[in-house]
Amino acid sequence: MINRSGPDPHQSPGPSGSPLPLAGLKVIDTATLFAGPFAATLLGDYGADVLKIEHPDGDPARRYGAQADGVPVWWKVVGRNKRSATLDLHTDEGQLLFRRLAADADLVVENFRPGTLERWGLDYAALSAGNPRLVLLRMTGFGQTGPYARRPGFGTVGEAMSGLAHLTGSPDGPPTLPSFPLADAVAGLTAAFAALTALRARELTGRGQVVDLSIVESMLGVLAGPLATYDLTGVMPTRQGNRSPNNAPRNVYRTKDGHWVAVAATTLSIAERVVRLVGRPELAEEPWFGTGAGRALHAGTLDAAVGGWIAERTRDEVVDAFAHAQAAIGAVYDFADVLQDPHIAARGSVVSVPDPELGTIRMPGAAFRLSDTPGSVRSAGPRLGEHTAEVLAELGIGHEELSALADRGVI
Repeated sequence: MINRSGPDPHQSPGPSGSPLPLAGLKVIDTATLFAGPFAATLLGDYGADVLKIEHPDGDPARRYGAQADGVPVWWKVVGRNKRSATLDLHTDEGQLLFRRLAADADLVVENFRPGTLERWGLDYAALSAGNPRLVLLRMTGFGQTGPYARRPGFGTVGEAMSGLAHLTGSPDGPPTLPSFPLADAVAGLTAAFAALTALRARELTGRGQVVDLSIVESMLGVLAGPLATYDLTGVMPTRQGNRSPNNAPRNVYRTKDGHWVAVAATTLSIAERVVRLVGRPELAEEPWFGTGAGRALHAGTLDAAVGGWIAERTRDEVVDAFAHAQAAIGAVYDFADVLQDPHIAARGSVVSVPDPELGTIRMPGAAFRLSDTPGSVRSAGPRLGEHTAEVLAELGIGHEELSALADRGVI
């Protein structure tokens, strides 16, 4: 997969000095906001040298969401484990420098509207002419082809057009969108898998290729069950609130001390444990109880039994009782709860990352654990253009030329 040998001088080793599994992989992230950059972030967590190419005005993610002491928090997370260099790709000089950077890259990630790279002379034909092993990951709302290809499409559009919003919310309420970029996250996860798949194919063929990834299609992938159900049965899935059309009890319930807990009895054995726990074992003898669909049709009865029992107890009492009964439950956490949870702390699920601007910032750690070569968060998102001089020096550009590029607005 890697077309270079030896350790990457810009990547520190992982925990306990262990190697990083993607060390030596060079990724150029020229995407903006969240879906494309998140894909590159995931690769960086596992050792890829991710070079963030930003317009001299900066990625819009630097101006998105809350700030702490004037520092953009979201950027610190999505920009982690990356180097930042500025380059105006609208200029001839910027385009030339980008081609030189891509000449020894493994992967370029972009999310401009279809036709933009072609207009700049940075399409795959141009980039691969100097680097036939390059993989170009192209991420847009609708993909590179089709009647909607040139429409702008953010994650919200993917959430709407995939059917997610149609399924989300109360039965008597409007379609509901998530309050965070869910579709961007799903597309980013899909894109990281797509990139590694293309790089694996390169081992077999010796050639790179183009990955065409659509946010809408990424969301369709996780909604395959409801879509196929409608196609085969003609029954349109509808909003169920916190209930499930496939099983019950499945809902959130309020505890005596004003907290909420989420219960999921996805299997018959779990459902039986729940009704025994709440003092209603006779419900398990009902003829409808034996199937998830049957229980879903009687969700009101089950909610009344479970909800009534939970309402008489504190959150800790409820969680402890369910855990003892081996019945699935999760307290509905706010972020203070997340940061204080002993299991999350014991697992190191949230890590503290040193940062010269914020001192320390806590954020989720690497997404999964590898027993021998684990990923890690080694740095928070850098300042805009923090590594421009370093990156261009790797192309042989000295101080005087660097100053001239800055004077002309290229960097």
